[in-house]
Amino acid sequence: MQLRYSFRLYPRPGQRAALARAFGCARVVFNDAVRAREDARRQGVPFPKAADLSRTLITQAKQTAERSWLGEVSAVVLQQSLRDAESAYRNFFASLKGERKGPKLGAPRMKSRKDARQSIRFTTNARWSLTPAGRLNLPKIGEVRVRWSRTLPAVPSSVTVIKDAAGRYFASFVIDTDPAADAARVPKADQSIGIDLGLTHFAVLSDGTKIDSPRFLRRAEKKLKKAQRELSRKQKGSKNREKARWKVARAHAKVTDARRDFHHQL
Repeated sequence: MQLRYSFRLYPRPGQRAALARAFGCARVVFNDAVRAREDARRQGVPFPKAADLSRTLITQAKQTAERSWLGEVSAVVLQQSLRDAESAYRNFFASLKGERKGPKLGAPRMKSRKDARQSIRFTTNARWSLTPAGRLNLPKIGEVRVRWSRTLPAVPSSVTVIKDAAGRYFASFVIDTDPAADAARVPKADQSIGIDLGLTHFAVLSDGTKIDSPRFLRRAEKKLKKAQRELSRKQKGSKNREKARWKVARAHAKVTDARRDFHHQL
């Protein structure tokens, strides 16, 4: 089984700039891969293979004046971006054929620098590491401070660096666990209970217990309304509007964190 462990990151100003370059380069490679696939579809020719895309969009592109800045970031980040595009197309075609469970998926779309969520992934090939001081050492970025809330049960196989809409950075580690050890950690019980999620109450248990909903969004409506009103009054494209947008995003992030913490503790 694979588990994810997420921790808050606190990069320095120079590291934030390096992460912004990495986010941008990964986004460009992903968009170039989608564009190459769409051009092949319109021309009625077979889709280019992953190896061909890697050679043209990364190796050869670094040698051109238009894409020379791709060499400023780790090559593993760019390769992982190509794999993400490949995975998106595989899931899309599997959804069309009915081989994938869940709702129908649309074709992969271009990513934008204005997307609320930016991410890059480092595998073991990238030679990232955890320092003895507890920092996350990323290639061409440096040692980033991490707020550890718990210890990792095993050595991670990969780490994804995420920037959310509120401008916060997170490191998401993937851990491969042993199924036998996972089963041993779960306490055995001879009782069972039913849970019904509702509207007037957050949940009602089969033994009659009712769990009230904290209504985090309702409690934060006044602050959100004020922040959204300030955002609507700012001129589009101005720095003040960007500051107001961050304020709205942070208010929503606070509600999201409160909900997630309530779910986990319950």
